[in-house]
Amino acid sequence: MPLLARMLAAPMVIDVRPGAICALGDLLADRRIATAGRVAVAVGPGQGDSIAAELEIGDAEIFRVPDGSHGAAVSLGKRLRAGEYEAVAGIGGGRTIDVTKFAAHMAGIPMVAVATNLAHDGIASPVSSLEHESGKGSYGVVMPVAVVVDVDRVRSAPDPLATSGIGDVVAKLSALADWELAAADIGEPVDGLAVAMARTAAQAVLHQPGPARSDEFLRVLAEALIMCGMAMAVAGSSRPCSGGDHEIMHAIDQLYPGTASHGELAGVGALFCAHLRGDPAQAELISGCLARHGLPRTPGDLGMPLADFARAVTFAPDTRPGRYTILERLAMSEAEVAKRVEEYVRAYAG
Repeated sequence: MPLLARMLAAPMVIDVRPGAICALGDLLADRRIATAGRVAVAVGPGQGDSIAAELEIGDAEIFRVPDGSHGAAVSLGKRLRAGEYEAVAGIGGGRTIDVTKFAAHMAGIPMVAVATNLAHDGIASPVSSLEHESGKGSYGVVMPVAVVVDVDRVRSAPDPLATSGIGDVVAKLSALADWELAAADIGEPVDGLAVAMARTAAQAVLHQPGPARSDEFLRVLAEALIMCGMAMAVAGSSRPCSGGDHEIMHAIDQLYPGTASHGELAGVGALFCAHLRGDPAQAELISGCLARHGLPRTPGDLGMPLADFARAVTFAPDTRPGRYTILERLAMSEAEVAKRVEEYVRAYAG
C-alpha cells in the first residue's frame, strides 16, 4: 500500500490565553504526561520563581536554572534522571525553556514549556540553543509535549523580551526566500508543508492589527511562534525558520554578546537580507511591521556601530557551515559588506 500521509510531531496540548498558567497543576497531573505525579519544575531567574510560588503543583520539586549554558542543561538532565522524574515543566524565557528541553531529552522524559515572554520561536521547537565555550550551539531535542502561554504573564514581561518575537516571526519570510534560493542555486530540497506553516505564521503577525500587548495580538504572536517550532519539526531542521537573518543574529551574539534580544536581531537580519536580495516588496513588509511595533530596523537602532555590524555580517556564514543563503551566494568581501551596510542604513534609517 502506498504511503498516503506522514505522521507529524506536535505538542499534545497548546494552551494560549489569559490565565492559562492556572491550569498548569492540572496539566502536570494529566496521566498522559505523568502517571504517578512525580514531576519536576525548572524555573528561570525572571518570573519563574513567582509563578511556581503561586501554583498548586503538589510535591513537585523546584530546580533553578542559573543561565542558558550547555553545562546548566547537562547538570539539570543528570538531576532529573537521578531523581526518576516522570516529567518536567520549564517556566521562564527562552533560555530556561531551551535548557529544560535539552535536560528532558537527556533524561528521556516529557517536557512542558511554560513561556513567560514571546522573544523567539523556541517555545515549541525541537531545537535547544545553548551557550558553550566557543559561543552558542543548536542541539536537536524532542519537542515539548505541551505548551502553555499565559498572555497576562507575557504582557507583564519587561521590554524588549515581551514581544520581540515579532521580529523572529516576520524573519521567516527572509528565511524561506533563502531556502528557495538554495533550491534554485544548489538543488537543495524544500519541504512544502514546512514552508506553508512558517509562511502562514509570518503572515498572521504581519497583518494582525492592534497594539502588540493586546490579548488578541499576543495570542496570534504566541500561536505563530509555536507554529514556527512545528515547521522545524516537520522539516527536521531549522531551515524553514533560519536563513541569513539568523546567521547574522548568531554572529552578533558571538562577537558582541548582549547586544539585543533574539527577536530584535532576527528582525534586523531579515530586513538586511531582503535588501541584499533586491526584494523591495518583502523589505517594505518587514520594515513596516518592525517600525509599527517599535522594534529595531538598523544597526543604529541596536546601538551598534556600522563597522561592528559589517564585521558580524562578514563572519555570519561561519556560524552555520553548510547552510546556503544570500550571504553565501554573494560571498562578499569586507569592503563589499561595508558598502552594502551603508546603502541599507541610508534606505531604512529614520
